[in-house]
Amino acid sequence: MDHKMISINLRRVREEKGLSQSEVAHLAGISRVAYGRIESGASIPKVSTLQNIADGIDIKLQDLFVPVSTLKKVRFRATKKMNSRDSILTEVNRWLENFNYLEKLLKDKHEYKFSKLAQELSAMPAGHERAKVAADKARKVLRLTEKEPIRDIAGLLESCGIKVRPLRLASEGFFGLSVSEHDKGPAIIVNVWERISVERWIFSAAHELGHLLLHLDAYEVGENNENPDEEVEANIFASYFLMPKSAFESEWNDTYGLPFVDRVLKVKLIFRVSYKTVLYRLSEKTGNSIWGKFKVAYKARTGKTLLLADEPNRLSPDSFQQSPEVLRSNEPDSISPSHFIEDRLYKLVRTAIENDEITMSRGAEILRLDLENMREIVGSWV
Repeated sequence: MDHKMISINLRRVREEKGLSQSEVAHLAGISRVAYGRIESGASIPKVSTLQNIADGIDIKLQDLFVPVSTLKKVRFRATKKMNSRDSILTEVNRWLENFNYLEKLLKDKHEYKFSKLAQELSAMPAGHERAKVAADKARKVLRLTEKEPIRDIAGLLESCGIKVRPLRLASEGFFGLSVSEHDKGPAIIVNVWERISVERWIFSAAHELGHLLLHLDAYEVGENNENPDEEVEANIFASYFLMPKSAFESEWNDTYGLPFVDRVLKVKLIFRVSYKTVLYRLSEKTGNSIWGKFKVAYKARTGKTLLLADEPNRLSPDSFQQSPEVLRSNEPDSISPSHFIEDRLYKLVRTAIENDEITMSRGAEILRLDLENMREIVGSWV
């Protein structure tokens, strides 16, 4: 009996049905602690117990023994140990399988536009300059003008063949991961937990794009530890990808007469980045003292000490509509969760349903929605 496979399948089915561990335990007639140990793989269940669980959640016993295919070319690093790592990889794998299935079914696969650039960059020496060159070349591939801010990074990445998945995970040590084009990707997954700012979501997406372009040889699922040099290079890439050098300098100079805090926050809003991204760019010329100067100025202005997780002028995700049908908030100059929606998968599901290629329930399964919500979405299509 493959306990890991059973564990993964139990969690997958439970989450798909929207049940808690306590609810499944009640349906199976066992304690929550006993069920939790089975799902975590800590205990070896009897076949009769598994049958009770299967009956309780209305699946066949053999569904718990379905082999779980795995991803191999993945870059999944976190600053803290994560017990949910295997389940995240399993969920991402299933999402990619569904995504690729729809693309093949509808013969609608986007070309990955960065393959040639990634190969070109692999021949360059690693370092800060390579990251800046990569950012400039990536923007050119996407036909972005020199001063054009990135307003819809998820849509932009999907347009060039990268699958994008928002994933809500209660973790301050995990911001995102990416899957190589040589596995089931290319794909970028970003943690959109509400305690992480929308600005950080955007930066994480750009950061993972940096890894896809610069670190193809570092995509191994078994590697957990971050490489500091690679992280710095990906951070520099993200900074220059989101804020090109000439555009940043132009906007910074245009705010010359404003108080320091106001200058930083205005430039942050223009480029839809964190204040930390702006300060990082300033520190390249003025040195690291800029960080302390900003904190002192911010406290003098607001009376508040700026903590590590704080994001000045951050917009709350709860303040905006999060429907997949809404691509912009009602405030065009603000950042909202609508700037990070996986548009393409919803489009593929709609096309497949309208062409009678898949059922509405299959569409709901792919989008991780219950049937009632799926019906509401289908009813809203125009």
